[in-house]
Amino acid sequence: MKEVLEQVYSPCYGSIKDVLIGEDSYVYEWEPLFLIETEDKELVEVAVGISGTIKIVDTKPGQEVTPYSRLTVLQDDLLITGSD
Repeated sequence: MKEVLEQVYSPCYGSIKDVLIGEDSYVYEWEPLFLIETEDKELVEVAVGISGTIKIVDTKPGQEVTPYSRLTVLQDDLLITGSD
């Protein structure tokens, strides 16, 4: 089976408020992965439309991030899910 690794980047500037996943954990589509507190004190929930296994977590609480900061690497399980 083909291995597909997806990199997840921060959607904004801010600092990591909470890391909700760990390495080798399985995540579902749109499951929250991180909480980022922006410079305006807003909380941004980071989630992606991919399910699979977390391979690398690149951030920790309190770390400053930008839209160029990689947060995690996810191995896509290549399962097609969804509903109408």
